[in-house]
Amino acid sequence: MAAPLTADRLLQALRAEGVRVVEVGNWRTHNRNQKGAWGPANGSIVHHTVTKGTASTVAMVRDGYASLPGPLCHGMIAKDGRVHLVGWGRTNHAGGGDPKVLDQVVAESYSSRPTPPTKGNSNGVDGNAHFYGWECENLGDGKDPWPTAQYDAIVRVQAALCRAHKWSAKSVIGHREWSADKVDPRGIDMPGLRADVAERLKHPANWNPNEEDPMAGITKKDIFDAVWKTDALAGPTDAGDHGTNPTWQAQSILKDMQARIRSMDRRMTAQTAAITALAGQVGTGADTATIVAAVEAAIEHAVIDLNMHTKET
Repeated sequence: MAAPLTADRLLQALRAEGVRVVEVGNWRTHNRNQKGAWGPANGSIVHHTVTKGTASTVAMVRDGYASLPGPLCHGMIAKDGRVHLVGWGRTNHAGGGDPKVLDQVVAESYSSRPTPPTKGNSNGVDGNAHFYGWECENLGDGKDPWPTAQYDAIVRVQAALCRAHKWSAKSVIGHREWSADKVDPRGIDMPGLRADVAERLKHPANWNPNEEDPMAGITKKDIFDAVWKTDALAGPTDAGDHGTNPTWQAQSILKDMQARIRSMDRRMTAQTAAITALAGQVGTGADTATIVAAVEAAIEHAVIDLNMHTKET
């Protein structure tokens, strides 16, 4: 059992789950609270609208009709996946249902589906007090399709509520699983929907299974081969390679870079040593040519020494 979410908390949960929300009018205060209890919240019910056309469907679930005043749900999930919030609080969506089903949802104790209901709108317990309600735009004839965007939104909405309340997917049921009078949502397999909600709950709220994983199927060997065995687009081309390595690979380029860095280190060390030695000759008549010759000789010696050590390794 739990207190219903606030309107702000609902928005936060839906948006975190990646739901595209449309706020309709004064939905935050549009409800039937004056007619009965709202809470404790025990689960969420999925419906179909038996309508066609998003705008007219939104108007219908918000305002209701002569025999049943609105709001008729908390949100309407359109064919394009957008969720239109039309009310918050008690709404006319669940009606009467089987108390055994309510107990099973509260305890999350059933297997793949709750016990088939034997009570309905006229003789059941008040579901409007206990369930969030989500009408989904569909003719309900078993032929009208459920587009991927719409089905994905249904899963995300239910996962958002379950995540916020720390429920499992068994807190999500179809109207037909609640009331013996109902058949909706026709065309949606509720155990399958719960399985998809459960899978989503294993991941962070921003999980998007439709995004292709760029590393999917790539093994450590694939990465090794790509780095170390693939020919480079271009390798060293200065006179230093002398054409001895026509096929440059990542490994050979790295070795060449290492040798060049070692050569630079040797040269710098030789320069420092030569200049230090010559510094002591300041005032003894050493001219510029003498200093340059000494530095060049030191560098040449260092390079020869480096090449000898490189060949040995």
